[in-house]
Amino acid sequence: MRDLGYRAVDEVVEHLSTLRDRPVGAPPDREEIEAFMDAALPEEPRDAIEVMREAVEHVREFTVQTDHPRFLAYIPGPSTYVGAVADFLASGFNVFAGQWLVGSGPAIMERITIDWLRAICGFPSTAGGLFVSGGTMANLIAIHAARARSGDRSGLIYLTSQTHGSIRQSLGFIGIGEEQIRSVGTDDRLRMDPASLREQIARDLAAGLRPLCVVATAGSTNTGAVDPLDDLADLCAEHDLWLHVDGAYGAAAALSKSAADLLHGLSRADSLALDPHKWWYQPYEAGCVLVRDETTLIDAYSMNAEYLRETRHGTAPLNYYDLGPQLTRGFRALKMWMTFKTFGLDAFRQAVEHGIALAEHAEGLLVDSDRWEVVSPAQLAIITFRPVLAGATPEQVDAVTRAVAASTLQDGFALVLTTEIEERPVLRLCITHPETTAHDIEETVALLERLLDDATPPQFRR
Repeated sequence: MRDLGYRAVDEVVEHLSTLRDRPVGAPPDREEIEAFMDAALPEEPRDAIEVMREAVEHVREFTVQTDHPRFLAYIPGPSTYVGAVADFLASGFNVFAGQWLVGSGPAIMERITIDWLRAICGFPSTAGGLFVSGGTMANLIAIHAARARSGDRSGLIYLTSQTHGSIRQSLGFIGIGEEQIRSVGTDDRLRMDPASLREQIARDLAAGLRPLCVVATAGSTNTGAVDPLDDLADLCAEHDLWLHVDGAYGAAAALSKSAADLLHGLSRADSLALDPHKWWYQPYEAGCVLVRDETTLIDAYSMNAEYLRETRHGTAPLNYYDLGPQLTRGFRALKMWMTFKTFGLDAFRQAVEHGIALAEHAEGLLVDSDRWEVVSPAQLAIITFRPVLAGATPEQVDAVTRAVAASTLQDGFALVLTTEIEERPVLRLCITHPETTAHDIEETVALLERLLDDATPPQFRR
């Protein structure tokens, strides 16, 4: 067992210490992958070290490295070695983190860690929550709690075109149909427009319908936009609506002084989704849901909640299966607990600030060049842009934009993909890795310009 474990440690350390020197990844070749993998059911035993070596080879060969310092697509997933060790310990001790009787120590550690996140986000002492797989589950747990509190399964949900697609897609999992979803207008910065929300609520009330929940976004995946949380909180208070904030990406920036104005009002939410496996550098899976009043989770999920209502920090059992839908659940909190205590909060604060500053540096490079149009400015470490091609139609620009993005995966130095804003593709940088440097960003912009030269039709070349 020790031999296998020591070799596993060596493989992880090798991965992390050489990451910068390797390509971000390569396009997957399905035929090659299927030919490589032995799909036969293993009837006979094999040496565990040989099996591990085979697994490492397959994973290394056929995985795009979302923890690479130049993985600038989607939301990067840089994690820490300490977090990986924590996951190993939680699995090695096979901790059942759902029930107090068999896991009181893990329950207290999760309570402590949740309390740290509560304090960072400015939630009151009555708040609580739990660790879940990711933002999708966190959002659904919160919205179901809102519906349970209201007692009305027909209540309306308000969101925008910039709300993460997983929310609209998965509301159906808890029985909320399209007829209950309202899409609210956005302003010129792609933030939820309070005036549009007010008008939509008025129309629904006049029609005899019941508004239930506003889903705001703190750091949209597309542009890093943050909805006007204070204004939305005022409006929700006026109509007794639940304000849920999807902060799976951007709420981590609550640590940042430079983002304080953007996130003003975050602490007024009734519930909040967080994803520490994004900008707080935890291994997947590390999502979190916080609610302003922990009893709303107990009322929504507990099979027998009475014994939990006495006091939040009293002597009553702390059974996490009473706060969410999972009965059997692993010890996800350990990695957050260990990394916060190992590095200290200031290291996380500096890392978040570093990403914000690098995105602003990228914006400066793009603005100084005459090759690019900035579509949405740097905000919470995200910036979007597209090529400038004199005389080209929008369709021709769009085709070149997509070609440049596709070429980055073929090249392997950095991965930059597209998103869509107002139904047109744009290139997008999301810069959250703490080891990404200004030089990495400068080299990536230079690479994009070389790829742009290759992708530009002859008639538009300079």
